[in-house]
Amino acid sequence: MPCEGSRPRSAAGRRVARAGLIAALLVFLGPPAWDGSSAGQEVSEAPRPAADTLDRPAAGTERDWEIAREHFRWGASIPTDSLPHFGELVRRIAERFLGTPYEPRTLELPGPERLVVNLEALDCVTLVENVVVLARLAWSKGPELGDDTAAFEDAYRHELTALRYRGGQLAGYPSRLHYFSEWIADNEASGVLLDLSRRLGGVPDSSAVDFMSTHPDAYRQLSDSAVLAAIASVEARIGAEARYYVPQDSIGTVVHGVRDGDIIAATSTVAGLDVAHTGIALWRDGELHLLHAPLVGSHVQISEESLAERILRIGSQDGIMVARPLPPGA
Repeated sequence: MPCEGSRPRSAAGRRVARAGLIAALLVFLGPPAWDGSSAGQEVSEAPRPAADTLDRPAAGTERDWEIAREHFRWGASIPTDSLPHFGELVRRIAERFLGTPYEPRTLELPGPERLVVNLEALDCVTLVENVVVLARLAWSKGPELGDDTAAFEDAYRHELTALRYRGGQLAGYPSRLHYFSEWIADNEASGVLLDLSRRLGGVPDSSAVDFMSTHPDAYRQLSDSAVLAAIASVEARIGAEARYYVPQDSIGTVVHGVRDGDIIAATSTVAGLDVAHTGIALWRDGELHLLHAPLVGSHVQISEESLAERILRIGSQDGIMVARPLPPGA
């Protein structure tokens, strides 16, 4: 399937609603009345059945917190002045998740919106979120924080809430940053990261963002008309704000502006979707790769091909957004 990202997209729609991609995405999201974990997922590869997460506690299992403390203590033991930049710590912690099982819909539990803590299984977005949380805590806190269970869990929940919800406030389903371009913008506004997409030669993306409101049957929560209206309002605002992306055929010329630990968001060709997939930038043997949790592969891994080659190969993706995590207090 040809990509649509070789030229800047217009409001009239560089993004194309291709029947096959829409069908694949809706199959991935599940039957009507199922609640999708986010607005966009990587749909160019065959959807996999998701493990049942309905009985999982939102607050996290004992093993979730063991994993979090293990990675935190390891990261906090590295002197920050021994690292070239904060992204190096992000990359090193991300590599510790290699082999972690992939699981979609990890945020979708029955009942009202709650902060979900799950490090035993990850999707492409929760991988990024948990790695950034761990890096921020490890950079700014001493290893002894891991010995105080209550203090560590409170700090972790605070950082995760700040990343996942608009303005750092959990106020129901619409407050979650479902669209990853808004996730980037909101976390840039709070000083957590820097959006590099325009600085790397990115071009404007003025296409509509409305996948959730135009496919409400795929999201349990959108059966509530007030929630649907709130999501549609968020989408209208995202669509009206400036967004930039680096088209696929320009990635090879700008990759040297990307460094280890940067967040990569692969932009989507599906109508109404901004981002199809996310991961962490990692340089290996002189080429930029993606450390990510893909649909195919069943676990967190490093892409065999370079980032540029990967985007060119996948028809449902046509470029990238790049965001650089910043250390606390930067």
